[in-house]
Amino acid sequence: MSGAVQAWSAAYGGAIAVIGSLMYAMIVAGGTNDANKAFRTHIRAEVVKIFITVVLFVLALALFQSASWLWLILGFAVATLAYWFSLLAV
Repeated sequence: MSGAVQAWSAAYGGAIAVIGSLMYAMIVAGGTNDANKAFRTHIRAEVVKIFITVVLFVLALALFQSASWLWLILGFAVATLAYWFSLLAV
């Protein structure tokens, strides 16, 4: 509705959310029966996910200076909400 820059901004924001969640899933995919080990793995995965997300937002700031920040954040928020709503259905 708004233009190509806004569309690419929203797509990049969504990609940030997807890449962060994918990294989280790859780290915890091994699984374990030890509760302490599973807890530490989830904590490590969440820290990596937050780090990746921050790095990708900084890269957007540095490399995509014409980005529409409203659409970038909205794309990220919509993708994150879709992830959380899909977990509710499981």
